[in-house]
Parts: sequence; structure tokens; C-alpha cells
Amino acid sequence: MSTVKCLVWDLDDTLWDGVVLEGDRPRPFTVAVETLRTLDRRGILHAVASRGHPRTFAAHLAHHGLAELFSAVEIGWGSKSDAVHRIARSLGLALDAVAFVDNDPVERAEVAAVLPGVRCYRADQLGTLPDRPEFRPEFVTDEARQRRRLYRVERHRARAEQDFDGSTGEFLASLDLTMTVRRATEEDLARAHELTVRTHQLNTTGLALDMAELRRLTASPDYEVLVAGLRDRFGSYGTIGLAVSELTGADSVLLLLLTSCRVLSRGAGAVLLDHVVQRAVRAGLRPTARFVSTPMNQIMLVTLRFAGFEIVERHDDRMVLALDPDRRRGTRPRHVRVVTEERAGQ
Repeated sequence: MSTVKCLVWDLDDTLWDGVVLEGDRPRPFTVAVETLRTLDRRGILHAVASRGHPRTFAAHLAHHGLAELFSAVEIGWGSKSDAVHRIARSLGLALDAVAFVDNDPVERAEVAAVLPGVRCYRADQLGTLPDRPEFRPEFVTDEARQRRRLYRVERHRARAEQDFDGSTGEFLASLDLTMTVRRATEEDLARAHELTVRTHQLNTTGLALDMAELRRLTASPDYEVLVAGLRDRFGSYGTIGLAVSELTGADSVLLLLLTSCRVLSRGAGAVLLDHVVQRAVRAGLRPTARFVSTPMNQIMLVTLRFAGFEIVERHDDRMVLALDPDRRRGTRPRHVRVVTEERAGQ
């Protein structure tokens, strides 16, 4: 069972005992607050999908010191399934990474029917959620502990983009984006493993490499394991990318390339791919790549093809692609500067 990345909460009679719009001023359930904080420390995001007036609920959450725990808030009078879907989209999450908790069986049934990938829980199950395997990530990295803050910074970016008087390209250029790419070290392995488990949309092959396998690959001269971080004028996005290549006599075989869904709009996948291609060409190797098709990762195949990779083998949903170095396309987004261990920048 995959790990839940975001738990979406109903508020009245779920987070607290009472209905705020009816004049109640209920205190949050102790067990609910404990679950909120426990899952937050594990890097699981929280969001709100509830019925009512946004300002009233925002004030009540703030009064009890809980407002900052929620990375997305959808409060209104529409369906809960629409609210949950908007939350997943705003956070860049697949629906099967989202869970929903509500005291009302009708609301749970509506969400389950419209969004079958979303896992639904009763309010009286809140105390047990931290013990369930889907809410227990294998590793809790520093990145995970900072995840809510990273998403909060992302909200500032989103507001800045809405207020920006210019094109999308001009806004991206204004961000001063810098990607740092380096060989993975022992300190990077937990986050690298977490990325393989959490990232589905921007993942070329879906390999879920465990710590032992990543450690073996980083120690082998026949493989290259790279991690990528990203930052801009607002701050850091954290470690957002991973590339694993096998170095053979003639080819550099990209076994896995992935980037966090949070940086989809920044073009980070294309930037990291371009960097991997450059490394291969400088080493005198032909860039090749494996791709395993899933219902969610077609954007990564588009990224490979747009960079000039051609399909040379195909077996059902598995492909091998290769790039002729003499026919490389200059498609890397120019609004991202790349800094590597080998050179100060590109």
C-alpha cells in the first residue's frame, strides 16, 4: 500500500465537536490534534475540505494555533469530492496519494464514489491513523520534516505569479532559479529513496530503490547516482531530483530519472535530463534511457522525446531510447542555472 502524502480534513464534528457556524466555539479533539502533529512531523501534509464560510473557520483554526498546519484550504458549499480534487491539483499530488477523513458517511461515500483512488476514513478512526502502514513512511528525512514549510513557500510563489505583470516565461526568468547537481553521498540516500517511493508522475521507470541498493550503486564505478536541489529568490525547494545511470563501454544508460511533482512547472525534469546527457557526451558515451510506461508518467516520455531521444526498442510498456549526440536539441529551459561539483555553473 502506497504512503499517504496528504490527509484532507473535514472540520465540524471531525476536528472538533460542534458546528462553528451555529455559534459553537468548540475545542479541537485532543486525539485529532495529536494526529495532526504526528503526521506533520512525518512529512504528511494536511488540508481542509469543509462546508462553511472561510473567514469564520480560518479564525477558529488560528485561535487554536492550527492554521499553519494546513497546506491547502477549501471551504465553501460545493461537493467534497470537488474540493479534494482541487486540493490534490494545487499540491501537485496524484489522487491515490490523498486520504480524506469526515464524520459524515454520506460525504465519505460521495468522495469515494467520485474519486475512487482517495482513501476515506471515519472521524472515530483518527486516533489510529498514525499506526496504520499507509501513514508510516519508511524514512522520515529532514526534507520530510520541512515539507509543510516548503509548500508554504510555494504558496508565496504562486501568489507572486498571480500578481506578476508579464508572461509565464518572464516570471520564471525573474525567479533566479538555480539547480545544484551532485553525486549522491550517504547523507542523500534516505531522501533519494523517498523520492523513488513518492514520485510517480515525473518518473521514467518507477524503480523504487531501497537504501541498500542505492548505497551499492553509489559505491560502484559502473554507475552514477546524482541528486539535484533547486532554489530561487523565495528560498529552497529542497532535494527535488534523482538520476541513476549505468556506465557501459559505449553507452550511458539512464535507468531512472525523476523530479518532484512540486517543480513540474519549473521545467526541472528537462534541465536535469539535459545535464545527464551533457555528462554522457563529455565522457564519450552515447546517451540512452529506459522508460516504463504507466498511466501517470507520460510527461516523462514527452520530455525524453523532446530532448531528441528516439525509441530503439519496445516491448509492451517498456522502451529503450537513444540519442544521437550529433543531433541533440537545444531544448533545456534557459531560466534555470545549473551548478555542479565539477564546474561553477553552466
